[in-house]
This record gives sequence, structure tokens and C-alpha cells, in this order.
Amino acid sequence: MFENTVKMRPYSERTPDTQYQDLLRKIMKEGVRTATQLDTDAITLMGPGSMHFKLENGFPMITERNMAPKENENLKVTIWKQAIAEILAFINGARTLKQLEEFGCSWWAPWGTEEKCQKRGLETGDLGPGSYGAAFHDFPMIDGDTYNQFKNIVEQIKEKPHLRTHFITPWIPQYTIRGTGKQQKVVVAPCHGWIHIRIIDNKLTLHMFQRSGDVPIGVPSNMVQYAALTMAMAQATDTIPYEYIHTISDAHIYVDQVPAVEIMLQREPRPFPTIKINTDKKDLFAFRFGDFELSDYNPHPGIKGIPVAI
Repeated sequence: MFENTVKMRPYSERTPDTQYQDLLRKIMKEGVRTATQLDTDAITLMGPGSMHFKLENGFPMITERNMAPKENENLKVTIWKQAIAEILAFINGARTLKQLEEFGCSWWAPWGTEEKCQKRGLETGDLGPGSYGAAFHDFPMIDGDTYNQFKNIVEQIKEKPHLRTHFITPWIPQYTIRGTGKQQKVVVAPCHGWIHIRIIDNKLTLHMFQRSGDVPIGVPSNMVQYAALTMAMAQATDTIPYEYIHTISDAHIYVDQVPAVEIMLQREPRPFPTIKINTDKKDLFAFRFGDFELSDYNPHPGIKGIPVAI
């Protein structure tokens, strides 16, 4: 059964949220042009602040461009669904292109090529033992065993909800370090996924810290997936999904994305949509993107060809 487990205000009573546009505008105004390891420079702003999304005001999916284009033979799973599919795959330990595709996420293909994997001593299609899925589900222990972070955090929340230590990390430092005599064991060092969960008055707030955020392309998908995770975590722990907070350290706009950013800044933000969740599921690891249902989404048209840095 799909239900709105968040006490969202009616769509007509929701306030359009300007936080995403404010972030874009702040980077454009205060950011510094920096070189990158890619083929284009970036406009970078360190620590621009946090976005706070009370879920009662709607599900934080941007309306400045369309995150739900129609599915077709080239896009078999639409963007917002792929974002949710990705985080669900990661918490279940997915670390290969094949495993991600089984969950409905296909956008990792450019990073799982033979060239990129061989450079790090990995099989083609393997994102590496330092990837999100490995860290979340199979974090290495001294005795050679592995540790499932989400499983243990769910258990801890149920037993001791008042604790301030409901924290998860995507970072396995020995696999992300680079330099002379060192080989990185991950195709892309995790950019997001430092998660702090707090339960106050049985209401769950999920605060996600992001090391590096491509604000025009990556951040909107991160907003979707971690807001969805907020709802799934609340359902798995018998708490109320209340707030999602998004903090970025290195927030950037690639210079070839500036024309698209200028278009988004000219558009009026619209109220956030509604997401319903399959309330028949209580096991965090059983959720799939099909357990989330979108409605009341009224975005501006999509912007084709926004460059993605690979």
C-alpha cells in the first residue's frame, strides 16, 4: 500500500523552496575558478552552508529543470527513480555496474570502463573496494570480517533512539589515498554519504554531509535519494520522517555548465512534489525504486545537454 507517511501540507499550501537556486547563485557570485583533474575548470565555493528541507513542505525534488523525463529506450528508468535506485543499491552492497543495473541504476557506465578500472587494478565494471556499496555494506574489519553499517544503525536506533551517534561513513581511507607508491582502489572517491541521523520526539532527521558536489547535475539527484532514504529509514525504525538536511563542503559548477545554470536561475521555483512510500515494507534492505510513487510534480522543462564531468 502506498501512503504519504509524511504529514505533508496540501500542494496548494506548500511554499516554493528557493534554497537550491540560492546555492547556485551564491556559487556564481562568490565562487573561485579552480583547475580540476578533468577537461574543464570549475567555479568552486567551499562550505556554502546547509539546505534544510522539512518534508511537510513537500519532497525536495528541484523544479528548475525536469527530474522526471519520460522513460524511453535510451532512458529506461527516469532520473529520480535512478537516484533512488542508486542509494538502495549501495546500502545493499552493490559495487559493480551489473549489480547497480539490477537495481535500476545505469548511469555509472562511464566510470566503470576497462581503462578506468585497469588504472586502479580492478576488473572492468568493478567500482572498487573503496566504493559506496563496499563501505556501507561490507566495511573491512581488522579480523578480516566485514561490517554492515546500515544494519547496525537501524538496530541501534530501535534500541537507543536518543543517541547522537547514529552515524555512517562512505569513506575507507586506505582505498582512497593517492601518491607515490599508493594505488587508489575506487574508480571515484565517494562524494556524498556521510550520514548523521537524529531522533527527537520520535521524529527522524537525516543530515547528509557531502565532500564534493556537482551542483547543477549531481546535487539534485543526491537530494532525491537521501530524502527518499530519510523516509525509508523512518519506516524501518518506526519513527516519523521529519527533515532532510544537505551540507556540501566543496560545492562547484563546471564552467561548461554555466549556460544551463543561468537558465535555471531565470526560472521561478515551484512547490515541491509529493512522494508516497510502500508501507508494506519495514526491512530497509527490501526497498526498491518501485516502492516510491511521485505525484504533484510540476517542473519547468528539461535542459538538454548539461555536461557531466567524467
